[in-house]
Amino acid sequence: MVTEFAEIGMRIKGLREACDVSREEMAAELDVSLETYASWEETGADVPISAIYHLGHKFGVEFTEILTGTAAKLNTYHVVRAGQGREVDRYPGYHYEDLAWRYSGKIMQPLLVTLNPSDEPAKPVVHTGQEFNLVLEGTVLVTWEDKEFELGRGDSIYFDAHHPHAQRCGGATPATFVTVIAE
Repeated sequence: MVTEFAEIGMRIKGLREACDVSREEMAAELDVSLETYASWEETGADVPISAIYHLGHKFGVEFTEILTGTAAKLNTYHVVRAGQGREVDRYPGYHYEDLAWRYSGKIMQPLLVTLNPSDEPAKPVVHTGQEFNLVLEGTVLVTWEDKEFELGRGDSIYFDAHHPHAQRCGGATPATFVTVIAE
């Protein structure tokens, strides 16, 4: 049986081979050992978010397509539930250097956001780029255009941030999530 993580590895390998890039070249470009990179392709496990973003940018593929095999349109969203994609525990300590994404000479540094319980509605914002949110603790209610998604620990959402969106705490205890904005 092929696991979901193994499918990620197969997609990474397929993209690399289709673009005629060697494993050695990719390992050097991502500044990891050949053994580490080969493991990513073979198992799909423990691939940092930064590497997935870098591979997507290099091969012209959306982040969610590498994770799920389904292309994300820039005017859509994609929700990955815990156990159906990357698990939150695969990022022990949530080291920012592991999550940062170098894109067109910029480091897209993730933000760690804590939301306190409130009866106030979330204020919608709009900005350039695409946004990825990964819930670490609690419940986060994400509003994207006119849709609201309840995300729990380990769930993530990816969407076009050009559209109105907002996040608020959906429970009685504070909620924490990582957000990465890709311009």
